Amino acid sequence: MAAVAPDIDDLRLCVHCGICLPQCPTYRVLGEEMDSPRGRLYLMRAVAEGRLGFTDAFARHMDLCLGCRACETACPAGVPFGSLLEATRSQLVERGPRPRTALLRRLVHGMFPEPRRLGLMLGGLKLYQRSGLRRVVRASHVLALAPRLAAMESLLPDVPSAPALPELTPAQGRRRLGRAGVLTGCIQRHLYPDVNRDTARLLSLAGYDVVVPRDQGCCGALELHAGFLDDFRDRARKLIAAFPVDLDVIVVNAAGCGSAMKEYTRWMPGEADVVAFAEKIKDVSEALVDAELPLGPVDLTVTYHDACHLAHGQRIRAEPRRLLGRIPDLKIVPLPESDLCCGSAGVYNLLEPEVAGRLLTMKIDRIAETGAAAVVTGNPGCLLQIAKGCRERGLDLEVLHPVTLLARSVRRALQ
Repeated sequence: MAAVAPDIDDLRLCVHCGICLPQCPTYRVLGEEMDSPRGRLYLMRAVAEGRLGFTDAFARHMDLCLGCRACETACPAGVPFGSLLEATRSQLVERGPRPRTALLRRLVHGMFPEPRRLGLMLGGLKLYQRSGLRRVVRASHVLALAPRLAAMESLLPDVPSAPALPELTPAQGRRRLGRAGVLTGCIQRHLYPDVNRDTARLLSLAGYDVVVPRDQGCCGALELHAGFLDDFRDRARKLIAAFPVDLDVIVVNAAGCGSAMKEYTRWMPGEADVVAFAEKIKDVSEALVDAELPLGPVDLTVTYHDACHLAHGQRIRAEPRRLLGRIPDLKIVPLPESDLCCGSAGVYNLLEPEVAGRLLTMKIDRIAETGAAAVVTGNPGCLLQIAKGCRERGLDLEVLHPVTLLARSVRRALQ
């Protein structure tokens, strides 16, 4: 299928007011107009109107965008920047690979969205970590010769064991709320399996029969954000086919995945099964915020980081905070600029480690200011990125998914 051109009417919505500029992470880091939403929209419109070609400089400004969509939240004119960027990137993809990042992009997008390939890679990584080879490699400083490889190596935590969840977990609560599917995800499945396990258990306690399709794959979010629209649609349709049609809700505990899945209808309009599927998607905080659960005390001071694709992509801010606020003895302290991107942005931190690193420094500075003992956020990429930043800063903080804290509270109540 051909690339999708950005909608010219949407491009013309921008009134050049500049309200988006202080909200844009790359503008704050780089200080360049063309690396701001306003500047990028100007470039997109110039290309759409034939005043500018698809130059290397144009592509670079598009590559440097994190796709965090903070500009959408700020924009008084309602410019749908995220979809305009994704359409523009699809045009760049159609024009062929660009040498500087083509190999790494195909490696990353061919690895992370493939659960089996990712599992094999992480199996090798587990051996690398536990054999002592990691200590040798880090001590040799050989990774300094390859910044992107160094970024990938430093990001990954110790790889846990990840047993598969049962395909059906019956409801245990007093209420019967229906049937809930659970997306296990790519990174979540292998690096944060406890988050998936706790999600299924909490939904079951809340009153759902929990269905975890064994053959589910990737949601396609990475391909969508990179402009590989054919790959994205293919993954989306396979994922839809993997879930039973009689589910009442499909629960997602990864902000980036949930945002992409809720937008399936934008990229596959008029397909009845796509519409029915997308309408069932809920972030786990939406699904559990009012659930009847036994909650015990958790004596901990935490701060909450808004994942971009939760706060800006899905406009979900209150639900995670309400969920955490229900836990007895849990103290929540505000995080300054809680919705400032941490620099993860899918695989941006691997492709653009310098900009991502500067954003991570800003984020860790603000986390350290709070004095909290733990950071909570609802996206695996953010969990990895912030945990890396805390390790490098020498901060002894827990970095947790909201579901992890909620499950801890439930266990205390049931002791």
